[in-house]
Amino acid sequence: QVQLVESGGGSVQPGGSLTLACVGSRWNLHHYAVAWFRQAPGKDREWVSCINNDDASMPVYAASVKGRFSISRDSAKNTVYLHMTNLKAEDTADYYCAAEFSSEVVRTRCSQEPHAGYFGFWGQGTQVTVSA
Repeated sequence: QVQLVESGGGSVQPGGSLTLACVGSRWNLHHYAVAWFRQAPGKDREWVSCINNDDASMPVYAASVKGRFSISRDSAKNTVYLHMTNLKAEDTADYYCAAEFSSEVVRTRCSQEPHAGYFGFWGQGTQVTVSA
């Protein structure tokens, strides 16, 4: 099964940008829907974005990040990215990528604010801190 490793986290000032990477191994991520979640200290895990593995589907975003974050795939690198711009203090969290082998059900879930329980494969997380 696929293994996921996130990278790219760090500290940034408000208004800054970061790009997180989720690298897949053992299996090609092209077979999977991939999502990003985040968890701030003392809060529940929150869905951020999801991308399906078909060209017909548009990525989807949580309202809190829409217009500031974008998700993309690089098939050659077996990597999914989360590009984050205009970062705010409330974006501070541990960010996790998650994957689930694609199917019609998975594609539908990915396009409709998916629950964390829908994804069977997770990375270890990368920390993002936004502060002045």
